[in-house]
Amino acid sequence: MATQQAQLVLAPIRGITDCHFRSLFHTYFPGFDSALAPFINPQRYSSFNPKQLKDVLPETNKRLPITPQLLYTNVEDFLFLAHRLQELGYKEVNWNLGCPAPMVTIKRRGSGLLPFPEQIISFLDQVVPKLSMKLSIKTRLGFEKKDELFSLLPRLDAYPLTEIIIHGRLGKQLYKGKSDTETFGQCLTRSKHPIVYNGDINSVEKFRALQKQFPEITKWMIGRGALSNPFLAGEIKGMQCCNKNEKLEAFHRELYDCYKELLSGPSHLLGRLKQLWAYLGVFFPPQQKCWKKIKKCRTEEQYQKVVGDLFKSLETT
Repeated sequence: MATQQAQLVLAPIRGITDCHFRSLFHTYFPGFDSALAPFINPQRYSSFNPKQLKDVLPETNKRLPITPQLLYTNVEDFLFLAHRLQELGYKEVNWNLGCPAPMVTIKRRGSGLLPFPEQIISFLDQVVPKLSMKLSIKTRLGFEKKDELFSLLPRLDAYPLTEIIIHGRLGKQLYKGKSDTETFGQCLTRSKHPIVYNGDINSVEKFRALQKQFPEITKWMIGRGALSNPFLAGEIKGMQCCNKNEKLEAFHRELYDCYKELLSGPSHLLGRLKQLWAYLGVFFPPQQKCWKKIKKCRTEEQYQKVVGDLFKSLETT
């Protein structure tokens, strides 16, 4: 079956899909072939600050293969860190031209650089000849308008990119509205590079419809859909899963214990877990109003009581 041959990549979601989450997620919910790590912030002297690289250290990423992602727009800094990552054993890096966060785009980084194609081309002209690693790009349809990517894609044919991951929204949309599959389809005719689809894959039915619409696509990136339904990648691959509720509860328990040990204090712990529940709450019956209940928690005791009740509610549905 075609669905069994599809390559699935876990999307980078900053604040959630760190190395600890990725490892546990892959253990409990198989189906993804690899992951793109959340971008590394610009930091020239990363080799002297282990904290900057802790999320991509090989010893913390043994379960699921990853590709590190860089947000840099400074050539020297990009090459410096790429070389450091190569020393760690990585053979490919991804350049982030897709982040829609205002604090990023206002600095002409992420999707905020898309209205300035000459800067993108100049960057690649300087980086590619000196980069002894493979390079891919993650981007959006544009920042303000879709013709930003339309005009850029043919120019990217001049560079030996391994692939271009395209999220079907504009940067200014953030994650609002629907992924624009029509415009994504038009992008396929404007590039010679392998294209990876990203955007609104939230069910097996939606995936199959997209696969039928874009039969030439063999690699798919899933982010929020997998956080809302952790079993989605496995379901797409045709994997059978028993005891879903027990697996989900065990995953949460191990993730909670992991972050309790790593993070400093209840506020950091609950803050991290609440980011996940903003998506995971969709997995539970609507009447449970998971996100509203968890959002109100101020102590670990409150949180454990609410979450315990939520998992009990799954047993009766």
